[in-house]
This record gives sequence, structure tokens and C-alpha cells, in this order.
Amino acid sequence: MSTPRTVDRAFETALYDTADDALDTAASLLAADPAADAELGRRGEEFVATAWRRGWQPADLVRIVRRELDDVHVRLVAALIRTQAPHDRARGPRWAAQLDDLPDAGTTAPPRTDRFSHATAVLELYRLLLRLPALEPLEAGAAGTAGEAPRRGRENRPESRALARIRALLAKAEATGYPEEAEALSAKAQELMARHSVDEALLAAQAQGSATSPDVPGACRIGVEPPYEQAKAVLLDAVADANHCRAVWNEPFGFSTVVGFEADLEAVELLYTSLLVQAEAAMTKAEAGQRAGGRKRTKTFRQSFLAAYAHRAGTRLRAAAEAATEAATTGAADATLLPVLASREVAVTDRVERMFPQTTTTRLRGTADAAGWTEGTRAADAARVGHHRSLKRG
Repeated sequence: MSTPRTVDRAFETALYDTADDALDTAASLLAADPAADAELGRRGEEFVATAWRRGWQPADLVRIVRRELDDVHVRLVAALIRTQAPHDRARGPRWAAQLDDLPDAGTTAPPRTDRFSHATAVLELYRLLLRLPALEPLEAGAAGTAGEAPRRGRENRPESRALARIRALLAKAEATGYPEEAEALSAKAQELMARHSVDEALLAAQAQGSATSPDVPGACRIGVEPPYEQAKAVLLDAVADANHCRAVWNEPFGFSTVVGFEADLEAVELLYTSLLVQAEAAMTKAEAGQRAGGRKRTKTFRQSFLAAYAHRAGTRLRAAAEAATEAATTGAADATLLPVLASREVAVTDRVERMFPQTTTTRLRGTADAAGWTEGTRAADAARVGHHRSLKRG
């Protein structure tokens, strides 16, 4: 029997039939034919390449496999992605960063047990990859490509001083044990982000008349992981809104798609990640205080806490961003800058509407714990950070 035929039979048996006995039969076929391993790996690379054509990216695949299957499958898909990458075309710096962040990046292959168990895990992974639906493509170029929005040579430039300062401020905010200090540092970071956004907008406007490719809105996906993913999606939405971006939450696949210009996308990724760390630290501290007072905390407390934190933080961030932008637009630059900012907002809105012609809104659930809401508000206020936000869902 030829090796491809062994793999074909195994796929016919297992991938299109979800019964456990079908999976066992197919795994037995593969386990009995060691020569089939190379062909099985090659087919896996084809599944990965197909996922890229359907709009998925490396971080998306790892995220969905982690949500739906087990650690062994995460290692398997990471190994497949790394093996397929050299045969792929260049896809831009954000994609390259995702490859660098793959789990177990220093290993050559996931650990193997007996052949039957390994074949079973591979087939379980391939079942999932086979059934992945198409996602909205993130590229701003022609349909069917998977590139990134033009970045005016950004990938060849060192990180700006502004972003380095923002990272340093957020690192200090995460490290401090004082909520007021964390809030002040985060607010300063948001102020710098707003100024950086204005600077990038002016640079882009100056490039419009040159041979440099004009700047256009890009998009990225940011994981919104359980538990309490609704509240986390609200926080991400607030951060995106404060930074001239729009976020659309995909609840089933555990991510939000954020649309905006590249400098603003970088700011959203940085600030959201940092605020999550700060919020969870503040929540742990609040829970300890509640337990010391003899009150047992619940899942509803934590959900309410994070929802209130996001609610307050959104108001705080928008105020800081608006103040910085207003200061930047005062004076001689006013006539140039205001039309630039307005046109960029229109471009972002247009991109969102083209990517997501239909969205729905949802209201937060499980936020009825008054103590959790009060503590979350206090934590964000101590950081002084407002309004019940609706979520856009694709």
C-alpha cells in the first residue's frame, strides 16, 4: 500500500466522520505505517496554508486550538506553522512577530508518545483545521492576499522614542502596588499615545504628495480570553475608541478585530495588555479585602469588578486622549491637522463597514454584584478612570 493511500484512507475514515470509533480506526492505520509520517506532516502544512488563505493568522490558529483542544494539539499546530513558514511568502512584521511568539519556539517538534496516541492527536487537530470558517481578511490590499497595510518602511525603523517611553510608563504602572500611581502612569502613557498618533498623522499627510505609499488603515486581532471575556472585550473597545480605532468582538473565536492606523494599533495593543494586568492585580487586592471582611467573593463579583473597571477606564482614557489632541491642534498646525484627523477617522469607519457590513450589539451579563461594581469603579477611579459601552460583534 502506498504511503499517500494510507493517509487518504485515514482521512476518509476520520476527518469526515466525528465518531470516536472512526478516529480510532484511522489512528490505527497511521500507527501501523511509519512511512506515512512525512506525508501526514505535508498534509498538515497544506491545512495551515489553507487557513492562511481563509484569513487566519498564526496567533489565531494557536488561540482556537488552545480553546478547543489540549496542550498536545497546541504544540502540534505550532510545529506545523513553523515547518510551513519557510515555504510561505513574506507577510509583514506583525505576522513575523506572531511566528516569533509561537509556543515552544525553541523545540523542533512536540514530544511524542506511542504512535497510536500521536496519530490520534494529529487527526483531532486536522479535524479542527478542516472545519475552520473563513475570517474577514485583515489586509487592506487586493482580495485574496494576506499582506499588511503599507507601513512606510516602519519595519526597517527602530522603535520610536515615544513608544519606548510609553512601554516604560506602562511597565512602571504594572509594577507599582499603588493604584493612584498606576492610574497616573497609565494616563501619562495615553497622553503620549495621543501625541504620537498626531505626529504619525502629520507624517502620513506629508507623504501623500511624495512617492511614498500613502498610509491606510490596517487591522489586527487581539485575543480576548476567558474568563470574563465580555468585560475584557468592553475594556478593549474602550482602549480602541480612545486611540482612534474601532473594535469588533468575535465571541465564538475569542478575539476582537481592531481597525485603525498602524501607530494607533500599536498603542491599543500596548495599553490593553497593560490595563488587563493592572485590573487583575487590583481585583485580587479587592477580593482579599472582601475576604478579610468575612464576605465570600463570587464569579459575579469578578465580572462586575472588571466591567466597572472597563466602564471607568474608558472615560478616563478618552478624556486624556481628547485633551492631548486638543493641545496638539491649537495654534498654527490647526488648519493642517484637523482635516487630516477627520479624514483618518472617515477612513477607519469606512474600513470597518467594509470588513463588517453586519454587526450586532450585546449587553454585559453577570454584573449585578454591587460590591464588585463599587470596587471596580474605585480601582479605576483611584486611577480615576465611565459609560456603559455596547459591544460590536461580527
